Amino acid sequence: MFSSVKPYENQRYASLKKECQRQKQLFEDPLFPANDNSLFYKSRIQGIQWKRPKEICDDPHLFVDGISSHDLHQGQVGNCWFVAACSSLASRESLWQKVIPDWKEQEWNSEKPESYAGIFHFQFWRFGQWLDVVIDDRLPTLHNQLIYCHSNSRNEFWCALVEKAYAKLSGCYEALDGGNTADALVDFTGGVSEPIDLTEGDYIADEAKRNLLFERVLKVHNRGGLISCSIKAMSAADMEARLACGLVKGHAYAVTDVRKVRLGHGLLSFFKAEKLDMIRMRNPWGEREWNGPWSDTSEEWQKVSKSEREKMGMTVEDDGEFWMTFEDFCKYFTDIIKCRLINTSYLSIHKTWEEAVLHGAWTRSNDPLKNRSGGCINHKDTFLQNPQVELNRNYRMHTLQQKVASSIYINSRSVFLRTDLKEGRYVIIPTTFDPGHVGEFLLRVFTDVPSDCRELTLDEPPHTCWTGMCGYPQVVSQIHVLAAAGLKNQDSQGGADPYVIIKCEGQKVRSAVQKNTVSPEFDTKGLFYRKKPGQPIIVQIWNHSLISDEFLGQVVLQGDPSDRQSVHTLHLQDKGNRRSNDLPGTIAVRLLSSNTLTNI
Repeated sequence: MFSSVKPYENQRYASLKKECQRQKQLFEDPLFPANDNSLFYKSRIQGIQWKRPKEICDDPHLFVDGISSHDLHQGQVGNCWFVAACSSLASRESLWQKVIPDWKEQEWNSEKPESYAGIFHFQFWRFGQWLDVVIDDRLPTLHNQLIYCHSNSRNEFWCALVEKAYAKLSGCYEALDGGNTADALVDFTGGVSEPIDLTEGDYIADEAKRNLLFERVLKVHNRGGLISCSIKAMSAADMEARLACGLVKGHAYAVTDVRKVRLGHGLLSFFKAEKLDMIRMRNPWGEREWNGPWSDTSEEWQKVSKSEREKMGMTVEDDGEFWMTFEDFCKYFTDIIKCRLINTSYLSIHKTWEEAVLHGAWTRSNDPLKNRSGGCINHKDTFLQNPQVELNRNYRMHTLQQKVASSIYINSRSVFLRTDLKEGRYVIIPTTFDPGHVGEFLLRVFTDVPSDCRELTLDEPPHTCWTGMCGYPQVVSQIHVLAAAGLKNQDSQGGADPYVIIKCEGQKVRSAVQKNTVSPEFDTKGLFYRKKPGQPIIVQIWNHSLISDEFLGQVVLQGDPSDRQSVHTLHLQDKGNRRSNDLPGTIAVRLLSSNTLTNI
């Protein structure tokens, strides 16, 4: 998950600090100066003074009594989304020590005050790369109080300094006013954020679906991921409106614990073994909590033993942190974000994934074959001009194929799609909603087995001296095998394990194996650029075996198919290795052809 770190704007922390110590002066960051340009891009607050921590208190520290999700309080910028992400981060030592590297070395040292140089550095994951961001320690204050993110303890500064580094990376503090928690969670971890719409999924009405979601949320939490949640505001007036139950709309909460809580007291709690699905959250304001069942002073807590409450860290304080049942959670909250740390380690005992990382870009050109900013599927004339990614196709796709999965378009730096697909050939098309928008993107593909996906850049086979001598493709043909029936029985269950191979001019495409069937439904396509359209295309059916695969029969398609959209049912021919009482079977094949290479 963690890769090498790149100095942001080429500012190197160690050398800058060493130079400041040599000159015996405190660092002043020339790239993020203590002025309004670092604070605002349109608003203004009068009377702001930039102060170093020692000008705010006598004994500053990065951490006071360790780091905790209770440390943070939102300031005068609408960045509850960022503060909620920080609250989640504070609960994961392995993660915050990546964001706050060498924290002991960065801490104030009262025994060596001369070593302090007023410089800090923090690390964030952006666009597939960890960036090391350097800042000075000058912080914006009003009446000697920090105006943005601050801690419970007046002399604790880790959250204010992390916020400043994030503001520098974002352009200014005001750029943090309104944002997406999913983005911050990814920036803190290099993980993958999955947003879930609880209302659209109707989790409150579907108990089985809700239980499955809880198990997934619990797994993310137990495996070190970060989680956030919110209640969608439907209008500007709804923003930060407090409901009767104490929850706030349009406000990001950090999920700080997820667990199955054992009910009962003494031995009864073990033998009865009744457990309740529960989730704990924290309001970044540090106050205003849920006041319904299982709130801090609720009588429901009498159902839980003292030892169980202690294990859960249950407190009765207006500190912004509270427990809810997962059922109530799904009733009131509308959105949850799970940021998973995708496991790609071969040494892990847990499920591992194969990751493919591709950098790409939407670019604009008047030449349709070079344009790469085609917009969404609504723009059918330009949609396929977007970048394309595929495993085993040689040239770009030029006609729309069946869509098997798609993400939604959202205003976020990260877009997530989870889908179950059978083994096959797929083209991934990253798009913007409107055509003509340009920009770079990072595509991360996680699969059970290596996908080896790559960007398709060629529209057709290139013209070379070799193709001049050996012939250039005259036609492109696509063979789509749909189904087969009446195959030979192979085992005691009465089924076979068939697969299909499509062959053309020395090239071939093989399907996945269909298990235990004599009537497989295939969805296998072969695309061929043909130099000799008169030569046949062969479709073969084979039965998979651990010892030696058995040939079941084939269809020989002569010439160039002219009916581009029809489905043909053809009889399988064998090569004489069948017994007389074996049925050769039939196969349904769709034939597509074009005389223009770029039409398919």
